[in-house]
Amino acid sequence: MSMCGRRQAMRAGTAGALAEEPGARATPEPIMWALAPGARIRRSGARGQTRPNSRSARELPWDPMRKTALALFAVCAALATACSGGDTPSTTTASPTGTPGTTEATADPTTPAARDCAAEYLARFTPRQKLAQLLTVGITGAADANNVVSTEQVGGIFVGGWTDRSMLTDGSLDALQAQAVAPLMVTIDEEGGRVSRVRDLIGPAPSARVTAQTMTPEQFYEATLTRGRALKDLGVTVNFAPDVDVSSQPDDTVIGDRSFSDDPEVVTRYADAYIRAMREVGVGTVMKHFPGHGSGSGDSHTGAVRTPPLDQLQTVDLVPFRNLIGSGAAVMIGHLDVPGLTTPDVPASISPQVMSLLREGTGYGAAPFDGPIFTDDLSGMAAITDRMGIEQAVEAALVAGADNALWISTTAVSSVLDGLEQAVANGRLPTAQVDASVVRMGKYKGALAC
Repeated sequence: MSMCGRRQAMRAGTAGALAEEPGARATPEPIMWALAPGARIRRSGARGQTRPNSRSARELPWDPMRKTALALFAVCAALATACSGGDTPSTTTASPTGTPGTTEATADPTTPAARDCAAEYLARFTPRQKLAQLLTVGITGAADANNVVSTEQVGGIFVGGWTDRSMLTDGSLDALQAQAVAPLMVTIDEEGGRVSRVRDLIGPAPSARVTAQTMTPEQFYEATLTRGRALKDLGVTVNFAPDVDVSSQPDDTVIGDRSFSDDPEVVTRYADAYIRAMREVGVGTVMKHFPGHGSGSGDSHTGAVRTPPLDQLQTVDLVPFRNLIGSGAAVMIGHLDVPGLTTPDVPASISPQVMSLLREGTGYGAAPFDGPIFTDDLSGMAAITDRMGIEQAVEAALVAGADNALWISTTAVSSVLDGLEQAVANGRLPTAQVDASVVRMGKYKGALAC
């Protein structure tokens, strides 16, 4: 191996060791749908700087042999600089004009620079618009989307099976993005199999279970690159996938063939391939349904669902989340009753205990998580709607610690925001918590890099 090769190998090994350092807070990579190509390399330290020998120059006689040695040392240092561009480790960073798949060096939020960056972003919004940034709502088509964005500045729209999908191909999204104060999330459920909203536009894909039975993870990664590019070409910025539930239930049950496997390690490998591919093309991903729907007692679309106790989830359902919490994906919380974790009649999607488990990580052996937490649909699933209306559900979710409340229509947006303003005014929803969620969502969307 050449001198350059040896030096580069050593640097690569150091970088790998740093990347795997335990205890780091897991923060999803920013979605780069609005970002231009190009990434900067930031270097720390002086270029080509060398460390003096522990013995000072005064201790050594100045003789020709030493002069020759110093000359040789200078030549080696010059060669090393030419090979590597400097002796100090470099960090690849993504600014708001970076490229998909790069790692953003997030500033310490306690530093003045980070506080100024966040404050500048928050200053774009009125107090009501900040709250609206924490909502993602289903739309019927372009006109519905234009109305809710122009009047309330919601943070995201959801394209469902009922949506007029011509808005994805006729240029409507460009006009919609132009009305948004911050980049608008255009979200979708595109898992493949029976959960596929745009198969008519980008073609079908097998279910997760069939995928794991017929493809290697690397083959799935390549297939997902193609599918991710097709989604991005339609203007989709966030895909509510992959489903990382661990399940052996029959194919046609609520999770069933949406699960890659009943083996959590298999689920991890295929979900990791999916997340990496989508991130590479610039589409955000969301793991679901925390803390695990795969062994639940029923279908949360039709009624309450009870999972096994928390101690049983630890060794099965929570494993993929634990393994992938630093993958760059956001997390969706399910409407699940979890013995040993949730309060009776308070499903996970509005449970402070569940939000804390995910944020802190210690309760299930994972790294802390500082990325966005989404709820599952709050208006069309009986596991939540049998207990409360949409205004109460959205408030409960955000107060509990979710960053983004999802539901499937725009009709209640104004009344939801009216209720949230009251929750802020009376202290149920602290302003500082709202600001933290707005900044967290902004980072996820690639709108700020602090």
